[in-house]
Amino acid sequence: MVHKGASYDFIVGGQKGWSVPNDPSFNPFNQWAEKSRFQIGDSLVFNYQSGQDSVLYVKSEDYASCNTGSPYAKYSDGHSVIKLNQSGPHFFISGNKDNCLKNEKLTVIVLADRSKNTNQTTNASPPSPQSPSSPSPAPTGQEGQSPPPDTNQTPSPVSEPPPHPNAAASAFVSFAASVGAFMASVLVFSL
Repeated sequence: MVHKGASYDFIVGGQKGWSVPNDPSFNPFNQWAEKSRFQIGDSLVFNYQSGQDSVLYVKSEDYASCNTGSPYAKYSDGHSVIKLNQSGPHFFISGNKDNCLKNEKLTVIVLADRSKNTNQTTNASPPSPQSPSSPSPAPTGQEGQSPPPDTNQTPSPVSEPPPHPNAAASAFVSFAASVGAFMASVLVFSL
């Protein structure tokens, strides 16, 4: 994972990259994605052998059946950077059907953007590839980790205005008056 301003580049597959899992009955890509928090503006970086593999952005049904025939988008340059520009589920499979059948596929859930009052869904358009002229930096050994918890972009609600500059003095006078009233009532009842 590489941090860029308010967004992150997530290296799919870490150092191994986008390739057939060692155990074809297990999907490490989805396990990794479940531990990550993807937000609008983040990017997925797929590294693979150009000419031997590719990445297809597909609908849910094509993901489940490994249908490579009608993708929303195809990426085959060997270093595909795909910007996540909409919230909701996104489905990626290998362009090689045999690889997909061996669990070279990925589901990513992009969190809703709570900083705006818009309702973005995945029905509009697929994620957009970033310019191939700007390669991502090499992995820093932190792939697969989520962004730090302090990167939450949701603003905190303001529940009350800041205290008046003399608020402390006012509180002290109020407290002293309460203590005085209590002491006076104790004296009156003790007589």
